[in-house]
Amino acid sequence: MRWSLPEPMLTVAVDSPALPAGYAAEPKWDGYRAQLAVHAGGRVLLRSRQGTDMTGSFPEIRAAALAQLPSDTGLDGELVVWESERLAFERLQQRLARRGKGAREAAGQWPAHYVVFDLVHVGGTDLSGWTYRRRRAALETLFAEHGVAAPLTLCPSTTDPAVAARWLTWTSAGLEGLVFKRLDEPYLPLRSWRKYKVRVTTEAIVGAVTGSLAAPRTVLLGRYDRAGRLRYTGRSTTLSEAVGRALAQLLTPPPDAHPWEGWMFSAGWGTQRALDVHLVQPDVVMEVAVDVARDAAGRWQHPTRAHRVRADIDVTQVPAFGE
Repeated sequence: MRWSLPEPMLTVAVDSPALPAGYAAEPKWDGYRAQLAVHAGGRVLLRSRQGTDMTGSFPEIRAAALAQLPSDTGLDGELVVWESERLAFERLQQRLARRGKGAREAAGQWPAHYVVFDLVHVGGTDLSGWTYRRRRAALETLFAEHGVAAPLTLCPSTTDPAVAARWLTWTSAGLEGLVFKRLDEPYLPLRSWRKYKVRVTTEAIVGAVTGSLAAPRTVLLGRYDRAGRLRYTGRSTTLSEAVGRALAQLLTPPPDAHPWEGWMFSAGWGTQRALDVHLVQPDVVMEVAVDVARDAAGRWQHPTRAHRVRADIDVTQVPAFGE
């Protein structure tokens, strides 16, 4: 019988880390959402949330699925890569562009794991109409009965608020937060799961802006490392009008050579388009909210939210790069 993966169930952001009554909590990994299907005849499909076929980029996941999973199995989960004892999202990005020999070499250099958090099809049965509680039990049974092991990994799940709270201490290894899933809810193509991302408030130095000095749109932020070099650490989302006006009053062009002179900044993940920036004298401190995800270089992986200019803080008081 022919079958296909359902459209993925999505998340909506929430501000509280408290586990609601009637929900289970799972760790939110710093990875790449992916659904996995093993069809009869040895056909395997690993696809992204947008429907892109990623099977050729991750041959070790395909091989493990064929070796360990029964035919006609459909899973949902997260692709992750571990490097230097933390999750390395940028390695996933690099692997997506590789096929064939290049993909096999990358699998040896940056091996991926597939963290499974849902079972949507098994045998001849579509499980998307089952409740989360029932699907989770079936998923745990699948792992136990078939001895499923790395690089396929069962995602933890709990209904204990204390356990969920302890998971938030894993952020140094790349865990981003928590996902809450209603126990009695079927698998639907809706934004119904709840996602809490850990965010902290900190300071960074404005090294460049997009827009103009008179009307900055976003800021490119830096911090000094232990050797006294201004290192790029991340970019903000669009500034509010109030923050933009306050910042514009303090920005000045660099009088001498800027430490980022000649640098090119990417407009975003997955694009080679260069960002049009204006370098500024790095003497203005900005208070920002950041999540805990960082790339291998120590930069904030996701855009920061600029709260306000901190004219009361000198650049020497800003935390060092990587802190």
